[in-house]
Amino acid sequence: MALRNARTRPAGRNGDADVTRKPLGAVRRAQAITTYGVGAVIAIEDQSYIVSGLDSWRVWPSDVIFEPRLQHWLRVAKFQLPPADDPSSGDGVRVRLFPEMYSCASCKKLQEFRRFGSPSGKSVCGSCEMPLTPSRFVIACENGHLDDFPYFEWVHKKSERTSGENEQVKHELTLESTGQTASLRSVVIKCSCGVRPASLEGAFGGGAMSALGIKCRGGQPWLGRDAKEPGCAAVPRTLQRGASAGWFPINKSALSIPPWSETLQQQLNPHYAMLGVLLDNDLPDALILETIKKTDIMDDGRFTADEVLAAVRRRRELEASAPPDSDETVMFESANELRQEEYNQLYDGTGSVGRDENFECIPAPGDGGALPYGVKRSMLVKRLREVRALQSFTRVTMPDPTGGDTRKAAMAKGSVDWLPAVEVSGEGVFLAVDEQLLWEWEQRSGPVQRAHQIWGNHTAILRERAERAGSTKHPGDIKSPVTPRYLLLHTLAHILINEWSLDCGYPAASLRERLYVSDRMAGVLIYTATSDSAGSLGGVVAQGEHRKLHETLESALARTEWCSQDPPCMESEANGIDSLNLAACYACVLLPETSCETNNVFLDRAMLIGTPEDPSTGFFYKGK
Repeated sequence: MALRNARTRPAGRNGDADVTRKPLGAVRRAQAITTYGVGAVIAIEDQSYIVSGLDSWRVWPSDVIFEPRLQHWLRVAKFQLPPADDPSSGDGVRVRLFPEMYSCASCKKLQEFRRFGSPSGKSVCGSCEMPLTPSRFVIACENGHLDDFPYFEWVHKKSERTSGENEQVKHELTLESTGQTASLRSVVIKCSCGVRPASLEGAFGGGAMSALGIKCRGGQPWLGRDAKEPGCAAVPRTLQRGASAGWFPINKSALSIPPWSETLQQQLNPHYAMLGVLLDNDLPDALILETIKKTDIMDDGRFTADEVLAAVRRRRELEASAPPDSDETVMFESANELRQEEYNQLYDGTGSVGRDENFECIPAPGDGGALPYGVKRSMLVKRLREVRALQSFTRVTMPDPTGGDTRKAAMAKGSVDWLPAVEVSGEGVFLAVDEQLLWEWEQRSGPVQRAHQIWGNHTAILRERAERAGSTKHPGDIKSPVTPRYLLLHTLAHILINEWSLDCGYPAASLRERLYVSDRMAGVLIYTATSDSAGSLGGVVAQGEHRKLHETLESALARTEWCSQDPPCMESEANGIDSLNLAACYACVLLPETSCETNNVFLDRAMLIGTPEDPSTGFFYKGK
């Protein structure tokens, strides 16, 4: 996928993309929703850019992705693959210059890029012809706003001197480094007006901007140079331009399950919009059936026109129904209605299906062995399709792992009825835990007490964020959804991914967890997470067979009993990001971030194997 300057001229009358401007760089399509999506800053050679909003993308009808359940949840009409770099299937994604403040290492000037007089296509100072450097620092707020670092305000307000004291004085900023230390104290900003120079020491403090009266200006440079969202009350923070805290994606995903994974629905997708309009206009069924007969859905004779019309009505019923759980509800995504539908399908299975269907799930063969202790059902998901969409993004602090974060930055200037997405085809194993054993374990004091520690830390974080956001909710109504059940299933998924990556040759980063946890669900799906050569080779499905599952689960639990960081790891009372883990570190159960649903938090291996003082805390403790 090519990245092109947003100033590229629009398409001509014939609709062909104007690709006269040379692409600035390229990223993979999947990175457009995970790493370099809308609003993300990307360094390309000696310049820095920000990915433009969806209204600047030129998407193609051939790249439409359908997933009715996810469309309904996110309230969009469709999903689109990010445009490719080949003019026949796209002309790339637009980017804009950001930050606008640049500096010259030779003449020390610090000003907007366009004031340097750099020749077109280059990044050099027009005066000394030396390479320019984009500002190392930006400011951002938790609501997703982003701006250039306010160098002018910093140097003048630090010196208690404003520009209004002498309107005739010319202000030219310079950036110099004393070289005495490697700290920000050596980075000094000067102004030609004679104000006392100010170093950048302390600029990264949480209250550095508010102490100087610098407020968030609501900047949205990905939507245009002057795009702003006024009235933001969040406190801006200084970040390094390429810091990971500068952009956190909010991704949502769903599996294709029956009936939406069936061949009829797949063939209906290109025609659904047209047929849906006919249905909405209350046209006679006979007329709609005649229209259906003229489509290519009928070419192979597998479906009747009546079956197609019934499929259209079924999808219309889905769209007319109430959307699943509100995003504002503080709950894990693993407990919502979409997951409940998937859980039911994974638990029951599909039996054998046609080769062109997107979902196949069958019970694992017993091969002479029973299921391991604590596991009630093992299902082989021989075929699955997942659609992952970029709903929005945040900055400064990552989205809450429960999925209830209301901070969502704008993806476009106006309203758009689509979101960028990718689809992944793969395989997996679904395990359901014995609910009777699980209920008995949940009554023990050990797991309850350990879960309460994480619950308390998470609840405090949720209440602090709500207070900063000006929420009107009573603090007592804001509670973490963490339970012993969730910690158990989440940690179980992690140790199995680590074990299976060793046993079947898949890298851990190519495997992914999908959790199903609520009062009505207790299951884990481990599946391939990439569509490349490590995507669907059959190795994961083999792990679900009873005898193999016995071996790998016993081996995984044995590895979990001892961590190279023990005893500190097991005895830790707070671990991980925001103290949301207990006995969990990179030497035992943590995974690559792409494999985990919650950014490696809400983990505790003691929930599996217990503690030296109380082995009964572990679910797999059999009382021996």
